[in-house]
Amino acid sequence: MTSRLTFAVPKGRILDEALPVMARAGIVPEDGFHDPANRSLSFATQRADIGLIRVRAFDVATFVAHGAAQAGIVGSDVVEEFDYDDLYAPVDLDIGHCRLSVARLAEDEGVDNGASHLRVATKYPNLTRRHFEAAGVQAECVKLNGAMELAPSLGLARRIVDLVSTGRTLKQNGLVETSRILDISARLIVNRAALKTDPRVAELVAAFRKEAEARRNAEVAA
Repeated sequence: MTSRLTFAVPKGRILDEALPVMARAGIVPEDGFHDPANRSLSFATQRADIGLIRVRAFDVATFVAHGAAQAGIVGSDVVEEFDYDDLYAPVDLDIGHCRLSVARLAEDEGVDNGASHLRVATKYPNLTRRHFEAAGVQAECVKLNGAMELAPSLGLARRIVDLVSTGRTLKQNGLVETSRILDISARLIVNRAALKTDPRVAELVAAFRKEAEARRNAEVAA
């Protein structure tokens, strides 16, 4: 009997955009997936040989990199933050667009200019350190998983590095964007070993690539 593939999807902002893309690529979750009262993390799909797990975005990358899931969808921010050797991101799905940016309190303009050391609140310590190192600044990263915008006003850190979409949340918390680290979109990710050994993984890559190209062509034609 052929083993079932596991496809990992993230909770949160990307999922709503990812579901129609997945459907056009041939992965449709069971009805229970859409039930808000359903606390399950694992689901069947219309394909008997593919199961679905719904986990936090950072965990999508970990499950796929370590082979517990063979493929999944996650933001390029997560791919870049972890930089797993066993993770391959072959398809830019062109959804889930946002950016990873540095922000500070609006009234802090000019403060810390020329500083060689900064404390930064973020859930992206690796990307944050690399960004500041390139500018000759040592970043002391304070790891937070949410409520990042509170850190400057409460004195936890003078800077934050976080995802930004419209910038509305920053503005409402008295913050301004000072630099952009990374433009982000959702990617199809696969486990490298699974791609080499299981033809179904290569078929998924081809299906998602075809879907993404069809959408881009339709946008150009429009």
